[in-house]
Amino acid sequence: MGDACLDRIGLVAIGRNEGERLRACLASVVHRVAHVVYVDSGSTDGSVALAQAMGVHVVNLDMTVPFTAARARNEGWRALLQLAPGLEFVQFVDGDCVVADGWLDKALLFLLQNPGYAVACGRRRERFPERSVYNRLCDLEWNTPVGDAKACGGDALVRVSALQQVGGYRDDLIAGEEPELCVRLRQAGWRIHRLDAEMTLHDAAMTRFGQWWKRSKRAGYAFAQGAWLHGAAPERHWVKETVSALVWGAVLPVLMLLLACFVHPAWLLLGCTYPLQIWRLRRLPGGLQRAVFLVLGKFPEAMGVLQFAWDRLWRSHGRLIEYK
Repeated sequence: MGDACLDRIGLVAIGRNEGERLRACLASVVHRVAHVVYVDSGSTDGSVALAQAMGVHVVNLDMTVPFTAARARNEGWRALLQLAPGLEFVQFVDGDCVVADGWLDKALLFLLQNPGYAVACGRRRERFPERSVYNRLCDLEWNTPVGDAKACGGDALVRVSALQQVGGYRDDLIAGEEPELCVRLRQAGWRIHRLDAEMTLHDAAMTRFGQWWKRSKRAGYAFAQGAWLHGAAPERHWVKETVSALVWGAVLPVLMLLLACFVHPAWLLLGCTYPLQIWRLRRLPGGLQRAVFLVLGKFPEAMGVLQFAWDRLWRSHGRLIEYK
């Protein structure tokens, strides 16, 4: 594809205090698309000045309103269309990602040749999987099946007309906003496709157990919120994931302890189901190590589900669960 075709694409990057990661992100796309918008959510590290110095249009998010990545993305693509009302596609990217060479050409070609598709995404990789087990787990998580998909992640090329049709992301979602958007896109008749192509390099910078725990808790919150919004048949969005988190991370351990205390200590043997589950999951990519974290992750996920339930009960806005 030539420069004339890439004039049809605008890009939205979002971030806060990403530092050199943001510089690398913007450098990978500046002069390769028609317009770039960076949405900053209260950075104190000079990110705004850095982006402006690179010729990028900056949107400063109003931080008096609770922050969500969904709101940042919405403000970004709407600002993009004010700059260039005729744009047909928006590439979304997180500020800690670098867009791979050739990705925009491949994704654009696919969407031009397949007008029924709203979203094209590709392979997101971790930049430093060797630095921690948590980064390696992320890299495995990003490796989704090639072909038609139910959802995409934060990095994706999206058709503007489809985005406008469904009203963009839901501003109030603190996590899982991309799969929720994809649910509404599919309900409107659009399709999503995962290309067999390199898309972005992501830097999770996750080196501590506490970071992984918070990220897993956020996933549980997203599961519950997604199930609350779209859990009815036929979609059943994230119902299975929510139930799994609750059963393994809350119901089973509480039941085991209650039965052991009030019936017989032998009920503690129910705890054997956890190593058995790990042994069953060891055949997945990532082997035994990933299996351990998949099972262990049910506990913070359950906490996230319960936190969402608490927020719904008291009708409070969920607070962002950040891991870095």
